[in-house]
Amino acid sequence: MTLSLSNFEKSYGNQQILSIPDLDLNHGIYWIKGENGSGKSTLFKSICGISPFEGEILLDRYSCKKNPKSYRKLVSYSEAEPIYPDFLTQKDLITFYAKTRKSGQDQINTLVEELGTSAYLNQSVKTFSSGMLKKTGLLLAFLGDVKLIVLDEPFITIDKNSTNKLVELILQYYQRGVTFLISSHIKDGGEQLPITMSYCIKEKTLVEV
Repeated sequence: MTLSLSNFEKSYGNQQILSIPDLDLNHGIYWIKGENGSGKSTLFKSICGISPFEGEILLDRYSCKKNPKSYRKLVSYSEAEPIYPDFLTQKDLITFYAKTRKSGQDQINTLVEELGTSAYLNQSVKTFSSGMLKKTGLLLAFLGDVKLIVLDEPFITIDKNSTNKLVELILQYYQRGVTFLISSHIKDGGEQLPITMSYCIKEKTLVEV
């Protein structure tokens, strides 16, 4: 798996947020650093095909712009602070995601057990704490047979045991060939991962650190 960005630019109105002339990431676990507001989430949403951008992003032979359906089947994203419709249950969300990702019941059962969400599978989202929402978003990100998982602040609002379980999941999927892009201000968790390369957003671009 190779993720390639070329002539990437992201602006809001006339204000440029990010400019990345050229970047190639092979299979690995990549840590993305940056101050609040530097553009980490903006970059992640662009890579996941959620936010429009100038330039090109390729995942293997698929273009985010020219082959959006095939591209997005290979990419999964967990937001820093996920938001879901209040009336849905976690089971509703899993069923929907599993159908679109063609995820089997064995994978669902494993993720529910690993992340410890079985106690509130049938509760509506409006009753969820921030930690419950976070674990739900993480569970959904691991569903299916994807090649790139993007995790924005994955270690916030979850307890130590859940952090350890998440690290184990990342390692399992990494060993199966999945690449990870991770941003976090929390050191616990990231220190346990074999980081391939760390990058930092500085002066509106991405630099190795």
